[in-house]
Amino acid sequence: MTPILKLEHVSKIYPGVVALDDVDFSLDAGEVRGLLGKNGAGKSTLIKILSGAVIPDSGTITVDDQPVVMHSTRDAFHHGIYTVYQEMSLVPALSVAENITLGRWQKKNLFGFIPTIDYGAVRRIAQSALDELEVKLDLDTPVSRLSIAQQQTVEIAKALSFNPRVFVLDEPTSSLADHEVQALHRIVRRLAEQGRAIIYVTHRLQEIPHIAHTVTVLRDGKSVGTIAVKEATSERIANMMIGFDWQRVHRERSTSTQDVKLAVRNLSRAGVLHDISFEVRGGEVLGIAGLLGSGRTELLRAIFGLDPIDSGTVIVNGHEVTHPTPALMKINGMGLTPEDRKRQGLILSSSVQRNMTMASLDRVSEYGLLRLTNEKNLVQKMVDLISIKTPSVSVKVGTLSGGNQQKVVIGNWLNNQPSVLMMDEPTRGIDIQAKEQIFELMRSLAKQGLAVLFVSSEIEEVLDVCDRILIMKDGRIIGETLPSEVNLEQLLSRVMAEETHG
Repeated sequence: MTPILKLEHVSKIYPGVVALDDVDFSLDAGEVRGLLGKNGAGKSTLIKILSGAVIPDSGTITVDDQPVVMHSTRDAFHHGIYTVYQEMSLVPALSVAENITLGRWQKKNLFGFIPTIDYGAVRRIAQSALDELEVKLDLDTPVSRLSIAQQQTVEIAKALSFNPRVFVLDEPTSSLADHEVQALHRIVRRLAEQGRAIIYVTHRLQEIPHIAHTVTVLRDGKSVGTIAVKEATSERIANMMIGFDWQRVHRERSTSTQDVKLAVRNLSRAGVLHDISFEVRGGEVLGIAGLLGSGRTELLRAIFGLDPIDSGTVIVNGHEVTHPTPALMKINGMGLTPEDRKRQGLILSSSVQRNMTMASLDRVSEYGLLRLTNEKNLVQKMVDLISIKTPSVSVKVGTLSGGNQQKVVIGNWLNNQPSVLMMDEPTRGIDIQAKEQIFELMRSLAKQGLAVLFVSSEIEEVLDVCDRILIMKDGRIIGETLPSEVNLEQLLSRVMAEETHG
């Protein structure tokens, strides 16, 4: 059988970086191919080449055994290749139908001479795409009112309306709850059954056996190999990605008796948070386990003053704050690494240096003037301390891998010398080695006396790295446990339980 898509000897070199090195890759009709690799392994470059956003320096691409050259996304569409990126490209104010047909709204003449959009045609095209996915959505609903999973479905329907033969799905489940992941997997299987080929990029190794037929692993710009999914154990994939036998490090737990660094008392926000109280001591990593929608992110935002609270107090280092604001919490020694690092934690077009002093400008300024030498010295020390891999501190932070971008976000707050660091999904979208580095950094910070509050959608991460765990559901703390008291299945059961635990 002739592959739908084939890449031979494809390479792409940037100044100082070999992004792809002589990569071969082929994909058959009806095949779901898992594409795995650490951040910086070359996955993003390969995706950009297939989407027409990047032109390879060498090598050939063939579609249906015919050589093609793609200089733009339009060229990729023409050859039947469509990429659905992790950062969705929907217009929130527009309807489902308008987003599915965005840029291709058909027109008609009203009264024979007034040009207007043919909304009947727009709706027919959109409904046809949704019908093919066997999904029901109100065509007139603005996408801003949809869940993340529904928005992801609209993105796929939008892609389907181009009638592509190859789908590239980039981290499609990074923001989805378990039941939403299963719904997306059903859609992917349906596309494969229609004879379409799918490249499925994910960091969640546990997804692979449920969705892929085969797996390709990239490492340092090279293709390590392609194996059948039945051979793709987590251990084998991890070893292919890293290049050596990897085992999770046993971490020491803390039973800190240091002073309370953060205390939350009866915190409430109507419809979101309900009478929440807890404490975190210096030297402790406190985890919050809960499903998406449980209120974890909303709690951290409220504590930091990004969202208003209706009642309750936050006590940081003994200072009681009834109306938190980010500026006030920063002064009192608190930092927050946000859930969405690219939109909320970084200025991607700015340098590593500038991104790492946004929270500590007073430390590198004199009489209100920024001292560049002071700034560079401070940043370079932090880069060395937390092992950020970057050619220099002057490069744009958007050019770094996801794991190193996350370290820049953390380093920005560490430069402000906080005593309390709240970390919201710090390992989202980064590879297993980078996760381990983040975990070790968290434990190191706690050992230095910081109080760390950690939120993750991956329950096993909370169990692995934390000293204590709060269980959150529907905006309430419904329980507390120690990692030594529960296994993964028991913790997951408590997180998903409908009954409130004492």
